[in-house]
Order: sequence, then structure tokens, then C-alpha cells
Amino acid sequence: MDVGKILTLTARKFPNRVALICEDKRMTYREYEDRVNRLANGLLQLGLKKGDRVAALLFNSIPMVEMFFACAKTGGVFTPINFRFTAEEVFYILDHSDARFFVYGEEFSGLVEKVRPKLTKVEFSISFNNETAPPILHYETFLEESPAQEPEIFLSENDECQLMYTSGTTGKPKGAILTHENLLWNLFNTLLGREEQEGEISIVIGPLYHTAALNNHFLTRVAMAGTSILVKQFDPIKVMEIIEKERATVISGAPAAYHLLFSLPEGQYDTRSITKCTTGASILPNETKLRLAKLFPNLKGIYDVYGCTEATPSIAILKAKDSLKKKECVGAAVPFLEVRIVDDQGQDLPAGEVGEVICRGPNVMKGYYKDEEATREALQGGWLHTGDLARMDEEGFIYIVDRKKDMIVSGGENIYPREIEEILYCHPKIEDAAIIGVPDPLWGESVRAVIVLKKGESMTEEEVIEYCKSHLASYKKPKSVEFVESLPRNPSGKVLKTLLRQRYLKLIPS
Repeated sequence: MDVGKILTLTARKFPNRVALICEDKRMTYREYEDRVNRLANGLLQLGLKKGDRVAALLFNSIPMVEMFFACAKTGGVFTPINFRFTAEEVFYILDHSDARFFVYGEEFSGLVEKVRPKLTKVEFSISFNNETAPPILHYETFLEESPAQEPEIFLSENDECQLMYTSGTTGKPKGAILTHENLLWNLFNTLLGREEQEGEISIVIGPLYHTAALNNHFLTRVAMAGTSILVKQFDPIKVMEIIEKERATVISGAPAAYHLLFSLPEGQYDTRSITKCTTGASILPNETKLRLAKLFPNLKGIYDVYGCTEATPSIAILKAKDSLKKKECVGAAVPFLEVRIVDDQGQDLPAGEVGEVICRGPNVMKGYYKDEEATREALQGGWLHTGDLARMDEEGFIYIVDRKKDMIVSGGENIYPREIEEILYCHPKIEDAAIIGVPDPLWGESVRAVIVLKKGESMTEEEVIEYCKSHLASYKKPKSVEFVESLPRNPSGKVLKTLLRQRYLKLIPS
């Protein structure tokens, strides 16, 4: 079995079912399979060999998912690029990945021209610009001139399928090598953990260069013969209009995206079709879950997913039946994965104690591309060290406390920002919040709160500190507070605390 066969099997069983919707375009599984095969054969005719990197700089779109499956059928390694990257960052990915093939959207033509003189490793470029001239190939022409039969390429589950670059919150992004086996086992884990149903209509608002959107949301929908509505770029009004028009049944997004949907006037859109919400990137507080149930009145289940790129990405899933019962929880480990909570010496910790999450299983990456040192550090003894701090209860449910690197040590006490943030989220005037550790000459580090207030609300620094003091041990309360318009986040919705810490240091007189 390989990932490409997932589309082949679904297209054979449900050829006339709508597979894809994107803006004004709709495509059945028969049409999707036909175009993917043409694209795959075209790449083979250009000389694509198993293991060749195929880079894609595209918004969420039909060509993006056509290229994904064309690679999966030919042995190409799909290498999506963050469409928010600068020219310098795009060049880094293209150069570091050793991509031979590069497909990019017309919107990125100007950016690509800036880096083209340096692209010594890219042999074939494919664009959507109608004025494209050799050596750059035109996507639709290239596709139409290629045969539509199924490519006859033997692939092993151990063959590489994706090269997914991490968000790069610190330093250069690292490329996680994911095999066909990794994707297939992640699919099995997701199907069971999220209790997926055949034929669901899912609106994909997360960027498809991220494993959560591509592997958990999109690939799962193809495997279950459902319909994927691809949202080019997230806009809360457009998302609600699409839900109303297409009668979407599933929505997947980070908590930050859901908060933007809450900002729209109540009752303006018909959202009764939504029956399932899935979320990831950060903890979804119970208060937010209750607001989701109000926003989507026929909601039957919310599924919290915890994972990382290196795990393709699923590690734990909190099922709908436990969603409100297990507060601030990410669920139990997915079925085909071992998870442990360990101390700094790698020893298992008893239930309730905080340690690092490590995991081992067939969905864990092969390693980082061209980075043996980082691979050794991440995969110690075959166990993926996530860098996340968590505790596990007696039933095996996991509660993420924080990132190991974000933990604050103040006066010898370990302080976990996530705990304080959860308290702040419950305040009726606070829309968003982040807690960081900042240098303190007396205590080593002190707690600083960065707050986004709800529209029209006001608070003082003293009010925030006193509120936290009334709910937490005194040493955990913020020592300083900053009010901002918004928090910086990476594409998966995680707050970029490194930037917040850097900004604080710039505010201090030298």
C-alpha cells in the first residue's frame, strides 16, 4: 500500500462524488484522478525519479492537492513551502531541500523572479502564468499534453513521501522526512481517534503546507470519500459564507481561527450543517468549546488533536465524549503509538507529575533532512522527544502543560505559562493572552503577561495581576503586563513567544 492508492481506490468506488471545491471550481473524484495521473505522467516524462523533491509554492488550491497526489503516485517527495515566506526564506527551502521540480502560483511570480538566478538545483519550473515561456512550463498545458493512465511505479511503504519543514519559530526550519508508512499509520490513527465518517463535507481553512491540514484533514477526507472545500486564505466572513452555501459538516482549525469566527455578528449565517469541529495547535478551553456549540447549534462533537510535524502529526486525540469532561486535556495517545512522560534522565514519571512527552511508533518521522545532529537529538533511542511538557492521569489522558523551552524558572520555582494563560482566557474582558518569562535581576526570571482585550474593553495592569493572584499561587502571578492589539502567531496558530521576548528586551533601556 502507498499513499497514491488512496485516491485511486476512492475514485474507483465513487467516481461521480464531488472531491474538491475551491472558489468557483468543483471536481469529481473521476476528474481529480484523471488530472493527477496526467500530472504524474508528465513529471515522469520530464525524468522524475523516486526520491526527487517536488517543491510547491501555492495557496490552498486544487493544483496544490493535485501535485501532492501526483508525487505520491510517482515516488516524488512533496515539499510544500509556506506561502507567507519572503524571497530569502523561499530560496532557503528550495536550496536546502535539493528540489529538482518547482511549481508555483501566479501570485508568486515576482518573488520567484528575485530568487531564480540563485536556483541552481531546480531543473524544472511549472507556473500558471499564461505568458509562461520555456524553460518555464505552463501548468495546464503541461497537464493536458500528458497521458491519463495510471502510472506504473512500484513504491514501498518505506519510500519517502513528504519533506515537511517545521514552522521555524527559532532558527532555520528543519525538514522532517515522512514516508508513505508514516502517512498511512497517521491516517489510521486519525480515522479512529476522530471517529471519521464516510462522505463528510470538510472545510479546510488551515494552510496545506502544514501536516495538520494536509495529512489529518485533507488526506483523511479523500480516504473517506468525502468532499474537501479548500479555502485559499482564511477570512472569517468567507468561511461562514462557504459553510452556509456548501452545507459543510466538518470544520477544522486552530483556536485562533475560531476566535475570529466568534467576532462576527451572531445569527448572521446559517451554520446548522456543521456537526463536527476539530482543533489543534494549542489548547481549546472549555469556555471556547461552549461558544462553538452556540455558534454551531447542531454540533455533535469537538475533537482536540495534539501532535507535531515529526509525528505526521497525530500524537493524542481527545474524543467528543470526553471533550468537556477532561478539562484542558488533549486526550489519550492515538491507537498505534506509544507515549511516555519522562524526566530529564529519560525515566518514566508517575501519574500527575510533569515531564517531557516522548513517543514511538510507525507515524514518527524518518529524520531531519541533512541534519544528523538534530535527528539524533530528536530521536533518542528511537523515541521522538517533542519538547512539550505534560502530565498524564491514571487513565492515560495527557494534559499539555507547556513547551519545555517556554517554562519559566523564577526563584527556583518552575512556572508553566499555559496554566496562567488558561486563567486569563476565562476573564470576560480578555480576548487573547500569552505569558513569557523575562530577565529579572533578583529572581532570575519573572512572569510577564501580554494581553489582547476584547473590543471596547479596558483593564489596568493592576487588575490583571490581582485577577491572577486570586486564582493562582502568588509566585505565579504576572509581575508586569503589556496590552497589545494582537499576538504574533506562526501559520499553525501557535504564539511566537520568541518574538514577544525579543520585543520585551528591545523595550528595556540599555
